[in-house]
Amino acid sequence: MSENPSPWVQRFTPLIKMGGTVLDLACGRGRHSLLLAARGFQVEALDRDAAALAAIAERAPGIATRQADLEGDAWPYRGRVFDAIVVTNYLHRPLLPEIVDALAEDGVLIYETFMLGNERFGKPSNPAFLLRPGELLDLVRDRLTVVAFEQGEVDAPRPAVVQRLCATRRGGVKLP
Repeated sequence: MSENPSPWVQRFTPLIKMGGTVLDLACGRGRHSLLLAARGFQVEALDRDAAALAAIAERAPGIATRQADLEGDAWPYRGRVFDAIVVTNYLHRPLLPEIVDALAEDGVLIYETFMLGNERFGKPSNPAFLLRPGELLDLVRDRLTVVAFEQGEVDAPRPAVVQRLCATRRGGVKLP
């Protein structure tokens, strides 16, 4: 995985309310947490890897970190909302409705992960971890306003088949 922030995430960061709260879900080494904190957002980085979270906290003490096993534990944010939620390279379908529910009014969802067809390029190759065509659109239909959606094969940062979505709880959004 790339250490650089995703261009997709960078493109839609300007839609997030200035100084807003952002959840970086399954944050890994924190490439997006660090980017978002540097842009003045209040960031909570969530992952199951305690060592990765400790490294994030060391690099940016202002980032709140939370260790949780999203696939084995209960959703840790029931009743809490965020101005933005960023998810990259992660899919656990039972959480998808919880993610949308945790988005504040005027909130922004920025999601980018692998989809069917990626098995040609390596991991992930298990269909349980690959979105079906249009699956993110189906998730937000009648719940959020789609700002941008893409799906298909990409060459960078490595060859893969991905699906990307930016959606918000507000209408009339201008593209950054």
